[in-house]
Amino acid sequence: MTTLVIGGAGYIGSHVVRLLLEQGERVIVVDDLSTGLRSRAEGAELLELDVTRPEAREVLAESLRSSGADSVIHFAAHKQVGESVENPEMYWHDNIGGLANVLSACASAEVRDVVFSSSAAVYGVPDVDLVTEDLTPRPINPYGATKYVGEWMLADAERAHGMRTVALRYFNVAGAGWPELADTAVMNLVPIVLDALEQGRAPVVFGDDYDTPDGTGIRDYVHVLDLAHAHLAALDYLRGEERPHRVFNVGTGEGSSVLEVIDAIARARGIEITPEIGARRPGDPARLICSGDRIAQTLGWKSEHGLDDIVRSAVEARAAALAPDADAYPEG
Repeated sequence: MTTLVIGGAGYIGSHVVRLLLEQGERVIVVDDLSTGLRSRAEGAELLELDVTRPEAREVLAESLRSSGADSVIHFAAHKQVGESVENPEMYWHDNIGGLANVLSACASAEVRDVVFSSSAAVYGVPDVDLVTEDLTPRPINPYGATKYVGEWMLADAERAHGMRTVALRYFNVAGAGWPELADTAVMNLVPIVLDALEQGRAPVVFGDDYDTPDGTGIRDYVHVLDLAHAHLAALDYLRGEERPHRVFNVGTGEGSSVLEVIDAIARARGIEITPEIGARRPGDPARLICSGDRIAQTLGWKSEHGLDDIVRSAVEARAAALAPDADAYPEG
């Protein structure tokens, strides 16, 4: 089997690439290395390419044909909510245009199996505590909207070209399967807290007056290695005979509050952390937890790591990355 992993030098993609290589698959990583790292494509073939460029369609199609690839996993996209609000044109052009090039190349090369990196951001601010795939998506920012439109594009490609597609709606991804594949961006809660500690600052909690047990927002955190295994399960699903669903939530079905995450980081670091309390951010729901029933019943996938495992792996990976400069990660 040969799989093209687009965005495979990034945080989540590199975990999937490593698992594919470990099970003996040939992997071609397609990445423009704008945020990905060349070292994370080690063991795979690397095609350095910006899939949003007009010429990308033909380059991808030729790579698919010449390699005999039978499947594609598409990660490459901009993914910062705030940035998407400030620069929506870039998000529509790159996230949608890049996926259009990928799907067009797959159709040209007659590659049928495509796994798409979607997001819980498609749901917007749902008025339910437990989110199922049957809930009508109502994205509230351009990032979430581009992911939802991406799912429409998959459905259209199925009808037009007979493709077999799966969209995985991630909830909050954190942790590291291997230290060298740690999340290097500072955009999600765990790396944001760790970055604040490294800078000698108190982490900021945005709102402590939500209708939750400790007043802070509750989210569903999934270990990146569990998420990577979900992609392999999705590929197996596409290669099978029965495919009644094309969209799956990926989470644990359990929620952790912001303060609970900070407490877990404090335990992993062996320190006390006293956060600052800031104002709520507009649009943040009190709770956002996914139902994992569909993916468990259909793909046989279930998360194996809890919050402490997630946080411990992130802390250890961060410490390993900073080891040459120990003073950059002060204790206390």
